[in-house]
Amino acid sequence: QVQLVESGGRLVQAGGSLRLSCATSGLTFSNYAMGWFRQAPGKERVSVATINWDGGVTYYADAVKGRFTISRDDAENTVALQMNNLKPEDTAVYYCAARRRYTTSFNYWGQGTQVTVSS
Repeated sequence: QVQLVESGGRLVQAGGSLRLSCATSGLTFSNYAMGWFRQAPGKERVSVATINWDGGVTYYADAVKGRFTISRDDAENTVALQMNNLKPEDTAVYYCAARRRYTTSFNYWGQGTQVTVSS
């Protein structure tokens, strides 16, 4: 059974930093691209950052470029999202997701972790 479990979300002041982590199990991690998504209240879930299966290619939404960094640890089967210079508009539930190689849709999702940035 595939599981993705996010952690690290909490309340933080604007300008602060957080590191989210996603622990995976039940899948061959090196065969999956990984992504972080977020959903703010009343809004659709959107992609924040992705990293391909070998870590060689990353993507960032314009809203987080230069502030967020996605990374993966294939030895630990984890993916992280380092978030710096946080803004109130970064407040959302953050989800980790896995996409199998050579597919276009994310196959597995975590339950989400709440990030709240106060002004």
